[in-house]
Amino acid sequence: MENKQRGQFGSSFGFIMAAVGSAVGLGNLWGFPYKMGKGGGFAFLFLYLFFVVTVGFIVMLGELAIGRKAKMDAVGSYKSIDKKAGFIGGFGVFAAFVILSFYSVLGGWVLKYAITFIGEMFGAGFGGAAGADYFVAFITGTVEPIIWFAIFLGLSAFIVLAGVEKGIEKYSKIMMPALFVMLIVIIIRSVTLPGAVEGLKFMFKPDFSVFSSFDSTVAVAGTALAQMFFSLSLGMGAMLTYGSYLGKDENLQRSALIIPILDTIIAILAGCAIMPAVFAFGLDPSAGPGLMFITLKEVFASMPMGSLFGFLFFTLVFFAAITSSISLLEVICAYFIDSRKMQRKNVTAMAALAVFILGIPVALSQGMLSGVRPILGMDILDSFDFIAEYTLMPLGALMMCLFVGWKWGSKIVTDEVASSGHGFALKGYFSFMVKYVTPLFVAFVLYNSCISPIIKYFAGGGQ
Repeated sequence: MENKQRGQFGSSFGFIMAAVGSAVGLGNLWGFPYKMGKGGGFAFLFLYLFFVVTVGFIVMLGELAIGRKAKMDAVGSYKSIDKKAGFIGGFGVFAAFVILSFYSVLGGWVLKYAITFIGEMFGAGFGGAAGADYFVAFITGTVEPIIWFAIFLGLSAFIVLAGVEKGIEKYSKIMMPALFVMLIVIIIRSVTLPGAVEGLKFMFKPDFSVFSSFDSTVAVAGTALAQMFFSLSLGMGAMLTYGSYLGKDENLQRSALIIPILDTIIAILAGCAIMPAVFAFGLDPSAGPGLMFITLKEVFASMPMGSLFGFLFFTLVFFAAITSSISLLEVICAYFIDSRKMQRKNVTAMAALAVFILGIPVALSQGMLSGVRPILGMDILDSFDFIAEYTLMPLGALMMCLFVGWKWGSKIVTDEVASSGHGFALKGYFSFMVKYVTPLFVAFVLYNSCISPIIKYFAGGGQ
């Protein structure tokens, strides 16, 4: 029987904003630009868009439909269809828990920088925001990273505590339009810098030189597919959980198209905000994660009114991060509310506390615990990322495709999509892709990002 206390989205617009908010996060505003930089610009973008069509839409539609059909959490939704399939949702719940523990640490970094730029604007003397030394001194600290991690996680819990409509939907409807406006402002400033056109050429001028060898092609394709996976919040139970809060009149086919489109547009806009500025100042577009926390600091420090634009930029990144973190926390809370029949206020506090405890080693992973290398020689933060993004998420999505495409039959999804009365024009495309094509691409992510590194690590004697 449906739990009347679990909540429901109040409007289609509110759901779209919440779902896009879940998808748009650090993966778009941080990961996409620097991975595109490493992947050769346009070639990476081309592959990314290809995978959105062949994998993103299919997995997202499947998760939304299963969630709405069951009206339960990730585990309960799969169990309602097949009692032996609950483990698929379990991958998502566990992935959300692991991701949130390190995602909130990164969110704390972002919040710290936004506040720092406010100090710079008013001459508060917070130590300056430019340069690698400032960043390294902060993330290797003992107390400060934990404090900002706790603040970010606490804000996420505050929103989730208010419920689906009055919390998640309400704040997503405010933050996502605000994010878009701020992003446009940053783009206007970035593309008007002298030499910025080179950054746009890097992004949009056709160049497939990275496909000159098989190894580089596989590497870029694997990175683009993994990035698309994480960016769209697939395989972590978020879309399935949000789908469970939808009414039967929601057009799932339209939603599964709009969400990836908006998410991709924002990812491209993030590139347009970052790459022109990077090229304008002659910096390295493939600078890795430091592109946002180090390289862009140098850009803002050298730019007229740089403190203002730095504040705007990190505020929009904060909005993106927290709308994603609340979806992750909701996945965990929904499981205990639906499957364990617990009250939201108790679950939210319990889940936030558990995430905080697990995240403390992550917050210290760049400092006092930097020598701890639990998985394949990676530090704690990268190990958590490896477990969730490169293992649990593709495993969950692969199992969903195999069960829907081969065990249950795609009819279980297509009937749910069509039940809203809006029709399902892409029914044939979904049925073919979920059975024959999408599982192969998801398996490629799993092999390229998880299995292959394990093989190489042990083949190299653990080095």
